[in-house]
Amino acid sequence: MQAHRGKWIHVVAVIALLAAISIVSLAIAAEKQDLAKESSSTDAGAANIAVVNGVAITRAEFDTEMDSIKQQFLAMGQPMPEERVAQMEKEVLENLISTELLFQAAQQGSVKVETSEVDEKYASLKKRFPSEEEFSKALEKMHLTEAGLRAKLERGMIIEELIDREIVQKIPISDEEIKTYYESNPALFTQPERVQASHILLKVDKNADASQKEMARKKGEEIQQKLKNGEDFAALAKEFSQCPSSAKGGDLGLFRRGQMVKPFEDAAFSMNPGDISDIVETQFGYHIIKVTDKKPEAVMPFEDVKDRLTQFLKQEKVQTEVSQYIEKLRAEAKIQDNLNPPAAAVQPAAVEEEKK
Repeated sequence: MQAHRGKWIHVVAVIALLAAISIVSLAIAAEKQDLAKESSSTDAGAANIAVVNGVAITRAEFDTEMDSIKQQFLAMGQPMPEERVAQMEKEVLENLISTELLFQAAQQGSVKVETSEVDEKYASLKKRFPSEEEFSKALEKMHLTEAGLRAKLERGMIIEELIDREIVQKIPISDEEIKTYYESNPALFTQPERVQASHILLKVDKNADASQKEMARKKGEEIQQKLKNGEDFAALAKEFSQCPSSAKGGDLGLFRRGQMVKPFEDAAFSMNPGDISDIVETQFGYHIIKVTDKKPEAVMPFEDVKDRLTQFLKQEKVQTEVSQYIEKLRAEAKIQDNLNPPAAAVQPAAVEEEKK
């Protein structure tokens, strides 16, 4: 269960579904006009990457989203691999089409959000930027005006409301289902053995010579003698430790195997509460460790995980239902894909001519 905890932090938010449906939610082009365009028009076909029930997804929208994804690759220190471009283009268009279908369904269902809700979300987003100037730069980079951003936020919130109304609220999760999952997956709900320890660190630079190392070790031995004389470990940690944990008397909190460097871990897990170690050498220097608590491996009680497990199971169902809902919308829609047009059928006469 520990391994799934990070996933659960996000699992209940319906907006996560929208993030999955749209690769870059705010990187779509500025104000999209919901005006029907004739798919048979030659000029429109050149400018539109797709047409969904008569509503165009423009080349500009598509290019803006692709540019944003390419920027994300560059931010990670590498350009988008050429071999991934075609597949990414296909996925981007599929996501734009899905989002358009959801928005059209919301319009048909008269789904609306209050202006005050949009204002609140807009203000919340704006607060993430350190200054007005940084906010404006971000809008410029995404090719958005403030009005365009508001429109996109409103559009996303309307789709979120649609999903909540049509799917989320209609999915029940029974107590029996939750209990069955819990009992069938004990490994997911097992807390590993953990230790709580404090330490006193005497740093030693990796390039330190023998005399510097000896000086640090001697200081450690002096501290050990103080401990043997009955002085308080926390007080000595505050006075001598060169780790930020010194402010808390050296307390490192609870940790499991794999979270500390090996020599430190081996020493801590071999000790009992109240024990103080000999000097332990690691890549950071010399440590004196005191174990203050030890918790054996244990299965988390059902009641402690029930709420999060309910959210997890519901989200699993919601994701499946959203995919099926979009597939249903696609089956009923008229979609013209100008990026991936269907291959032209080969006429029998042409085949015979080729044989000759």
